[in-house]
Amino acid sequence: MTFSMAKIAESFSSDRLQYLVFGGLFLGCAGLVAILYFSGSPAFRRFIGSMNPLLAWFLVGLLGFVCMAFLLAQGWFLVYKAGDLRELFLRSSLAVLFVVISIWVDLKIVFPADMNVRFPESLAFYPAISFAVEILFHVLPLTLLLVLLTSLLRNVSHESIVWICIAMVALLEPVFQVGLMDSASPLWARVVVGCNLFAFNLAQLYLFKRYDFVSMYAFRLVYYLVWHIVWGYFRLQVLF
Repeated sequence: MTFSMAKIAESFSSDRLQYLVFGGLFLGCAGLVAILYFSGSPAFRRFIGSMNPLLAWFLVGLLGFVCMAFLLAQGWFLVYKAGDLRELFLRSSLAVLFVVISIWVDLKIVFPADMNVRFPESLAFYPAISFAVEILFHVLPLTLLLVLLTSLLRNVSHESIVWICIAMVALLEPVFQVGLMDSASPLWARVVVGCNLFAFNLAQLYLFKRYDFVSMYAFRLVYYLVWHIVWGYFRLQVLF
C-alpha cells in the first residue's frame, strides 16, 4: 500500500465530483443540525452531552472527509457512482425488511417510550444523524482497519482484506445497540436485535463496496424513516 498527500491531491483533482457530492451531503445535513440547534432542540444532548452540536458536526465532517479522501485516493470505495436513481430507490427500499423485524421485537417486548426523537424534530434529526453514524460506525473504522490490515497482511489479496474488514466493522453497531438494551430484556430479543443489525450493517457495507457511500447512506435513511420517524410516531399511540 502506498499513500501520500500527492495521491490525495491527485484524487481531489481527478475525482472532484466525489468530493462535491460528499460536501453536498455534509452541508445539507449541517443545515438540519443548525435548524435543530437554533430552535433550541435538545435532540443531540443524549449523544454528545453539552457539546455544541455544530462543533460536533464539523469534527464528524472532518473525519469523514479525511477518511473518504484516503479511500478515494486508494481507489477502494466511491462516494457516488453514476447510475439510475430508480435503482438506488429500489436498493434502499430493501431496508424495510430489517425494519419489519425491529417492529416485531418492539411489539413483543416494547422498547422505552423515549427511544426516538419525537416528531416533527425527527424529520431533521434522523437524516443528519444517519450521516454521522455512517462516518463513525462505518467509514472511520473501515479506513483504520484497511490501513492496519493491508500493512500487516501483505500476502493476502486486497479483496479478502476488504471483506475481513467489512465483517469486523459490521459488528460494531450491533454490539453497541445490544449493549444499550435494558438488562431485563430477554435473551431471544437481544439475539434477534443483534443478528438483525449485523445483517443490516453487512447489507450497507456491501452497498458501499458494490456501489458507493450514497447507496449506503440512503439505505440507512430509509430504515430510519420507517423505524424512527414513522413507527417512532405511531408506536407512542399504539404501545403507550
